[in-house]
Amino acid sequence: MAHSKQKIPGTAQHFLECGTQDCERNCEFYCNSCHHQMCKPCRDQHLKIPENKNHEMVLYQQRRRQVPVKKCKIHPTKEIDIFCKECNIPLCSKCSTMQEHHGHIFTDLETIYIEKFTLCQNELSKIHNYFIPISEDLQREVQEDATEVKQITDSIRTSMKAEAESLKNMVDTVLSENMEELHRIEKSLLEKIKSQEKTFDDYITYLGDLVKEFQSYLSSTELTNFTTQLPDNLKIKSIPETTKPVTPEFSPSQHNKDDVAKLLGNIIQTDRKAELRRVKSMEIPPIATSTKSTSKQPEKDKSEKKQTLSLSASVTKVREFNVPGVSDVFHVSLDQLDRLWISDSSGNLVQTDLQGNVIQKIKTSGGMEGYHTVIQGRDQIFTDQNKKVINRITQDNKITKFIKSGDWRPISIHSSHINGDLLVGMRKDGDGKVTRYNKTGKELQNIQRDNKGQELYKLPLYITENINGDICTSDYYKGVVVVNKSGQYRFSYRGQKLLLSPYGICTDVRGHILVCDSICDTVNLLDQDGQFLSLLLTKQQGVPRPRSMCMDDENNLYVGQNLTNTMTVYKYLT
Repeated sequence: MAHSKQKIPGTAQHFLECGTQDCERNCEFYCNSCHHQMCKPCRDQHLKIPENKNHEMVLYQQRRRQVPVKKCKIHPTKEIDIFCKECNIPLCSKCSTMQEHHGHIFTDLETIYIEKFTLCQNELSKIHNYFIPISEDLQREVQEDATEVKQITDSIRTSMKAEAESLKNMVDTVLSENMEELHRIEKSLLEKIKSQEKTFDDYITYLGDLVKEFQSYLSSTELTNFTTQLPDNLKIKSIPETTKPVTPEFSPSQHNKDDVAKLLGNIIQTDRKAELRRVKSMEIPPIATSTKSTSKQPEKDKSEKKQTLSLSASVTKVREFNVPGVSDVFHVSLDQLDRLWISDSSGNLVQTDLQGNVIQKIKTSGGMEGYHTVIQGRDQIFTDQNKKVINRITQDNKITKFIKSGDWRPISIHSSHINGDLLVGMRKDGDGKVTRYNKTGKELQNIQRDNKGQELYKLPLYITENINGDICTSDYYKGVVVVNKSGQYRFSYRGQKLLLSPYGICTDVRGHILVCDSICDTVNLLDQDGQFLSLLLTKQQGVPRPRSMCMDDENNLYVGQNLTNTMTVYKYLT
């Protein structure tokens, strides 16, 4: 597939190419000193030139942004490249020699520009990674409160009717009064909850508008936008405070014909103070920046290490081992006890330690799909397409039916590391869908079509979840399909030069999406917005037929293959 050369990829499907003339290799590096993107051979050649030996060379993702070129109005032949701190304006080097700037302090305009550009990116990151997700979670809590109020008030109704049954006609009047009072309280609570839902609808709409403002701000070529303070209208307003409803209670009484009202009991609006909803503290990974420092840093905790990980320049093979009991490796999942669950194309499902020693083995109806996962860190669950159920293997090795999927055949399954929900890829009569269940097996959500009514899935073989809550599905006919946690379509990835034939899929702590391609026998690496970054693994790296993958807590990548029971472990994040 021919593709034109350009400096910046226009779509998520385009290779980022070397900027050196007549070079068509993929771009990996960026020279911050001369603002030039290049491949590894061109980088090496560039640094061999004596005058370039001190150039700052970084990975392309860590490049320093270049200041927009703008001519000085006073000196049209000069470019604006410095910033006067006294006058708080950008100007050219010739302007700095003028009388009105005599004795003033100047700084590099590129430094100011990068600071403001980074500030805007950080604010956008806060909106996308914190304010919008937290607001949506809180709105979901508000909606769940309405269900809880209904359940509690329904329970009170049942209790009231049980009390009234023995009193028969004598209690009709009192029962009617109490029912009216309960209805009034219920109506009042639901009105308050509806108001809170409206509050978050308005706030999320405001955040969406603010995103557009920031994007407009970033796309501006006016230098003054990046050399002055951000306008007040770009400051993010706090998340609205909402309260949990204080539900009524029913206080039953003993039967007494002389006091029917006392016998039947009263509806009580309790005096408990409404509990303020708790908003999680902000934890947003910083935007990666380049550094020349090589001094040894103190040991960081695991969470901080995850935030500072970046792509290595090369992939390192850590080790490999064979898995007895399987003929090939089409899916792998990992539990909290560092034990692997591995399945082959013949329905064999084995549990091993990290060295490949078999702990147990069972026979299933599964095959070449991601049909098993670990819930709550330990218990294993797997789908049975023939019986249309999801089974659970407890710690004492008992197999029990966990969820019935009705008319749909459960094909793939994944347990969320974010909230413990189960994501299940299903198929019926040639149609596909993804269903979300909670930890107890209650159905929460069905995802089948986009907002234009077009089908999203056909055969969802593998499924996983990204760090931002996106649901990433490997569909044999549709490619990689990604929707957000609300089920709204985000993007699809269909491969590069050849049409993708995807199998195993997983994500890492940086939000990258990794998918096995059975046509080219490679592992494709994408960013969380669907942009192709690289072929992470190829046949030349010792993985001739990759079909399955998973990540462990140490950011090791486990890769299983077709036609062999060899499991290979790699490092690609540093």
